[in-house]
Amino acid sequence: MTPAQLSRTVRHAWCRAVADGALPARAGLPDRVTLRRPPHGDADYASNLALRLAPGTGRSPADVAAVLRERLAAEPGIARVEVAGPGFLNITVRDAHTAVLAELLARPRPARLPEDPARDARRWGELTGAPVNHERRAANPLFRVQYAHSRARALRAGAHALGFGAEPGPAPGAPEAALGALLAEADRVTATGDGEALARYLLRVADAFLDVLYGPRAVLPPGDEKPEAAHRARLALAEAAGTVLAGGLTQLGISAPDHL
Repeated sequence: MTPAQLSRTVRHAWCRAVADGALPARAGLPDRVTLRRPPHGDADYASNLALRLAPGTGRSPADVAAVLRERLAAEPGIARVEVAGPGFLNITVRDAHTAVLAELLARPRPARLPEDPARDARRWGELTGAPVNHERRAANPLFRVQYAHSRARALRAGAHALGFGAEPGPAPGAPEAALGALLAEADRVTATGDGEALARYLLRVADAFLDVLYGPRAVLPPGDEKPEAAHRARLALAEAAGTVLAGGLTQLGISAPDHL
């Protein structure tokens, strides 16, 4: 279940609760339910829908959340739902990592912007408030983002030459888990329209991707080693990161070169 699918599922849970009389009709139900990473615990997502809509229902947010929890827990794509604090819903979905990566890998590549290093540096500086930096070195955040994108594209080409492709699945390791968690945030960040927040998010994705790329576990099999499921899974992470970086840079009006 992807974040977009879960958002619709939480909203439908409210509608079903109203339809069967468990909750009163409530104006102001959003078209899209916002999901965030929970600050504590190991759940995949958290929703404050019960807190937002409980006023006017005559029920406490915790009671409203309990009604929603009962309906959400029965959904086949959801593994666990807990009510936390005053009425937050902490939701763990089944195979969240794989679903997010599969959805990202299926996205078409955005139309490419022509390369213009001067424009790119100026635009990045406008968004982040940092001095305009044209240096192509790791100390330059924009270079790291564009470099990470180019390396993700190179990995895809390298895997193709070796005769295998990306396949979302378990990729054990802390760097892989950190990158997967960041990629799950992509739609939420891009939907805000906040250019500075998006630029800083892309930098986090780039750095997390480079931690995977230069970590102890190779993305591509070395030498004569045959590609295994773990290689395919790490390649899926890399390609998904490349998709997010390309889309985010394009949204910011910055080019995403294949080669640097």
